[in-house]
Amino acid sequence: MFQFDQSINLMLVDDDEVDIQDIKRTFQKNNINNPLHIATSGLDALNMLLGKAGEQKLHPTPRIIILDINMPKMNGIEFMKIIRSNNQLKSLLIFILTTSNNEQDKIDAYNLNVAGYIIKPFQFSDFKEVVNVLHHYWNLLEFPHNNLN
Repeated sequence: MFQFDQSINLMLVDDDEVDIQDIKRTFQKNNINNPLHIATSGLDALNMLLGKAGEQKLHPTPRIIILDINMPKMNGIEFMKIIRSNNQLKSLLIFILTTSNNEQDKIDAYNLNVAGYIIKPFQFSDFKEVVNVLHHYWNLLEFPHNNLN
């Protein structure tokens, strides 16, 4: 079992409640106990990160974002465009986890420096494999010790 730095905050941006619960359950089963902030659209996530629209600004800022593409209000690509243009947030590590197998979505995501593009598994048991891959990758990364805030 990997040991993930517990001080790293994570954010999940997804509008599908079943997927949110599957990811949370998979994190629990893999002993990933990092703070996990949930947003159901790109706009909600942006408001949480920036402290706008009545949302309290997240502190510390999540270092890693798991992002769906197809969401209401603001989709994942629109969200990434704003994040990458914001000097305080542009260095966030973003993984796409989506049902979209659209080639243009993949191109757009990689043009916005996504860390990885993963198609959501159709069965819960397959989420474990996805989380294990992400978890292993995260453990190989070195983050600066100072906060982004």
